[in-house]
Amino acid sequence: MNDQQQANNPLHGKTLEMILHALVDRYGWPELGYRIRINCFLDKPSINSSLKFLRKTPWARKKVEELYISGYSE
Repeated sequence: MNDQQQANNPLHGKTLEMILHALVDRYGWPELGYRIRINCFLDKPSINSSLKFLRKTPWARKKVEELYISGYSE
């Protein structure tokens, strides 16, 4: 990616941990679990367990990133 593409990338410079903290702060765990139906958000949620799951599950990470992008571009 060139610099222009990175400048237009809403995830540029954001770590998965930063994204997850922002979503939890904005929605809370119950709402986040409702919006993205994965057990790590529904059953005894924590940042660490969620990060572990999201890092090894590309489809779930994609959903989290999409929610972040849609929630912060409103």
